[in-house]
Amino acid sequence: MLIQMVTKIDPKLIVFFTINDLKQGKKLPIYFPKRDPSKSPPLFPKQTPNSIPFSLKNLPQILSSFSFPHASPQAQAIQQTLHQCELKPIKGETKFCATSMESMLAFVTNALATKPPFNLLKTSHLTNSNVHLQNYTFLEPPKQIAAPRLVACHTMPYPYAVYYCHYQEGDNSVLKIALEGDNGDLVEALAICHMDTSQWSPSHPSFRVLNIQPGSVPVCHFFPSDDLVWIPQD
Repeated sequence: MLIQMVTKIDPKLIVFFTINDLKQGKKLPIYFPKRDPSKSPPLFPKQTPNSIPFSLKNLPQILSSFSFPHASPQAQAIQQTLHQCELKPIKGETKFCATSMESMLAFVTNALATKPPFNLLKTSHLTNSNVHLQNYTFLEPPKQIAAPRLVACHTMPYPYAVYYCHYQEGDNSVLKIALEGDNGDLVEALAICHMDTSQWSPSHPSFRVLNIQPGSVPVCHFFPSDDLVWIPQD
């Protein structure tokens, strides 16, 4: 599946692949958002976000606090983030939306069942370009990272930094993969393979992108550079 074959898919969903793709020389289309860290909202100290409600029932107050009209794109993004944060977890999942570094580390400590320090893993872009979607080639065999337990934290659209953090029971494989784009971009990419997807919603976008069914084969995906993956320190 190369770029010319995925034109009908939302580019932001082109991050999924299967375990059969994990081999040197494999070429895949991958979407990596290129965000300027200096323009991203920071993780506030705990007392700052705690002074602002964070729930769907308080949406009007939240929009008023940030002066966003109810029908604005920002309001829709805030509503979607709050909805995602309040959804019930799937079987075997523990989830939490962190609005401060203190709350994130407290969740990670509880989920990993161990005390800090932790190892923090991220995708790293070794070259700079403005290309978001292109074909990438696996430069070498993927390297598996020992991680009996892990917490993945994904950035969410919000006026200040919010991370959707979750821990999923079951067999997961964390990988570092050296990639080279068709334009020469070099990426040290972090990826994960979920071995059991039988409890996932049939509407999960990975199944549509890969044309598979829940629980049929392991599902893998790449992390963008602003997502965080926490694992116990060796």
